[in-house]
Amino acid sequence: MRITRQQYKYAPSLNYINDPLHSFLIHYPTPYNLSYLWNFGILSGVFLAIQIITGFFLSMHYTPEINLAFLSIDHIMRDVQYGWLMRYLHSNGASMFLLVVYIHMLRGIYYGSYRTPRKFLWVTGVVIYLLLMATAFIGYVLPWGQMSYWGATVITNFVTVVPFFGQDILYWIWGGFSINNATLNRFFSLHYLLPFVIAAVAVFHIIVLHDAGSSNPSGFKSTKLDKIPFYPYFFAKDLLGTFLFFILYCVFVFFFPELLAHSDNYIDANPLVTPSHIVPEWYFLPFYGILRSIPHKTYGVVIMLVSILILLLLPLLDFQDAIRSSMFRGIYKKFFWIFTFNLIFLGFLGAQSPTYPFIELGLICTHLHLAFFLIVIPCLNLIVYQMSREYTINSK
Repeated sequence: MRITRQQYKYAPSLNYINDPLHSFLIHYPTPYNLSYLWNFGILSGVFLAIQIITGFFLSMHYTPEINLAFLSIDHIMRDVQYGWLMRYLHSNGASMFLLVVYIHMLRGIYYGSYRTPRKFLWVTGVVIYLLLMATAFIGYVLPWGQMSYWGATVITNFVTVVPFFGQDILYWIWGGFSINNATLNRFFSLHYLLPFVIAAVAVFHIIVLHDAGSSNPSGFKSTKLDKIPFYPYFFAKDLLGTFLFFILYCVFVFFFPELLAHSDNYIDANPLVTPSHIVPEWYFLPFYGILRSIPHKTYGVVIMLVSILILLLLPLLDFQDAIRSSMFRGIYKKFFWIFTFNLIFLGFLGAQSPTYPFIELGLICTHLHLAFFLIVIPCLNLIVYQMSREYTINSK
């Protein structure tokens, strides 16, 4: 599909026009071949707004005190008008938000959207993801149920792997020698603050996106003639995608609001009773599966952190720019789908009891996860680089 001369006559210039709003939102030059997978960037912003708004209303009735936090959640559900709706929108919105972000990042990995000139754009996106993980974990602690309390105990103990100062850092985070009222107050304050930090970084992410330009499924650099205004073409496309995804969101909110929650979290936190099986929310399960598959605590925490932070190094590991998209990289496409299904399977293993054969399978899947970034991508890059070099020499 190519735009006609008449369409080009009304197409926007690559330079900003006088009105920043029009140049940034309406007349933004967008590659014409974007698929619905590019909708998930807009959806991420929509769910961020939903989480901030619903969280604001919930904070009016929540009490960050260890003896009242669980009861305040019950008060919101039973006594506050439409409090149940606000809570279900917020809790299920967190799951939908993370789902949208995961799809958005996997799309970027599949189509090579992290390569030049979008390396910094990718890094800002990973920073948003890390902040989102921290916010989601802290929010999971606030209901002060059994799984909230013991999940916080397990996760915060990760800092004890820091040599010499680990235990002191842990006591500083807790505000005492165990999880107590100071811990809950600090977590509530951070959970209220971090979404606004995420929003600020998201705005910066969009600015960097508009500076570098949107990628496209083919991976080729789009010219001026290959772009059309964002409005009304992609505005309508994003609107349809958002509407369809909201149907799924509403199904969870109104028909299966507790499907993604853990039953132990409906029991008031009790430091004297440990749940038989401590598990995080579903969006942390793949990394929890990596953590549990390694018997040594320090090595397990380090490998888990490496499996997350390695996303920041992806633009350096995948250094060739000759072929960007998986549409033209058949071998890489196969490895990508192996990586994706392996990540999903790691999530399944993370939800199981830490017994045979789940631990052994988790160790195998952990090696496959890291091998994709540290072995597969660099090796395929070297092959493509060598082939492109030989082609250049032969063409001369």
